[in-house]
Amino acid sequence: MTEENRIVSSHDVSIDNEYVQWMQEIKQRFRNAQIKAAVKVNSEQLLFNWQLGRDLVVLKAEEKWGSGIVEQVSLDLQAAFPGVKGFSTRNLWNMKKWYSFYSSFDGLSDIMTALESQLDINRTKLNQVASEIKEQKLNQVGSEMMFPAIFAYVPWRHHVLITQKCKTIEEALFYIKKTVENGLSRSALENSIRANMYQVSGTAQTNFVNNLPIPNAKLAQELIKENYDLSFISLPEEYDENALEDAIERRMTRFLLELGNGWAFVGRQKEMIISGKTRKIDLLFYHIYLRCYVVLELKVKPFDPEFTGKLNFYVNAVNEFVKRESDNPTIGLLICKGMDSTEVQLAIQGITTPMGVATYDNIKIKEIQDHLPTAEQIQQQVVIAEEEYKMLQQKKVEKSQE
Repeated sequence: MTEENRIVSSHDVSIDNEYVQWMQEIKQRFRNAQIKAAVKVNSEQLLFNWQLGRDLVVLKAEEKWGSGIVEQVSLDLQAAFPGVKGFSTRNLWNMKKWYSFYSSFDGLSDIMTALESQLDINRTKLNQVASEIKEQKLNQVGSEMMFPAIFAYVPWRHHVLITQKCKTIEEALFYIKKTVENGLSRSALENSIRANMYQVSGTAQTNFVNNLPIPNAKLAQELIKENYDLSFISLPEEYDENALEDAIERRMTRFLLELGNGWAFVGRQKEMIISGKTRKIDLLFYHIYLRCYVVLELKVKPFDPEFTGKLNFYVNAVNEFVKRESDNPTIGLLICKGMDSTEVQLAIQGITTPMGVATYDNIKIKEIQDHLPTAEQIQQQVVIAEEEYKMLQQKKVEKSQE
């Protein structure tokens, strides 16, 4: 063993780089085991809650045994398992409502599959959870819906809050997705629901439903906001599109955060030669989850129907000259200073290119003082002017002496 590889030595132990690497692997395996155990415990408890809620619904327990049956089940379970939490009457009603809420939607399994493919979750672990759930067969009772594996990644109290506050399946799945993606605490989830995050996300004017496959259309619609907050940018009161692009490019990391998850910046003023003419795309992105390019055009004035023609041209050009066979069709996104929804709908109606129109606001306008020189800068200019004046006078004296 060389001296460089020996990190710590003692009379009976010699620790080298190989040992350190091995120990790191052990620690990582243990962390993975902890995560797996936590997910498994959560999935088992949720599976039990799902089954009990299912039994109360499918067996029509109240019709069969009377209106007080839920209270009776609660008393029996608490007597059988004293000290175990979760068997209150209220919690049993939550289980019933939870199962009823999702089982009422026929196409849920397809949407769940699409949702799982969108989320940044360890595929192996998700498949293990799904496999374990299927192996148990849920002691099937009549006609029932299988427990979605993705639910195992959301704590029970989050599920209760979502079914209490959400009015539609789409809204509930939106918050499940946000919880898994961002690891939301219950209070953070409650704040998101209170702030109507679902209503303000994915409300941009688009034609995605008519021009993209349903799973992609739903995801694309969710990813495009109605309005983008550019409060991290400061510009003069009279700014043009180049100035806006410059500012966004300088703060690209912050702009990507505003766009949301999955966006990758490809380039600004992306040059394309078409029929011998140079064309430049304002901003070009690639979306990892949608697996497609996104052409983003910026306009510093309100929407005009002619903007869609130019965007349509660029999207088709990217499909023709940039897009690979493995990529999904390119999407166009136009972000304007303002828009009228009716005008946008009429403008994109009939266009087969998938595109959306959104707005931006909150750009900070630089005060006039920002453009004036500081006292130090003025003093420096005075000194320079004095030096130049002295040099000029010296030259005049020298010339007069010749």
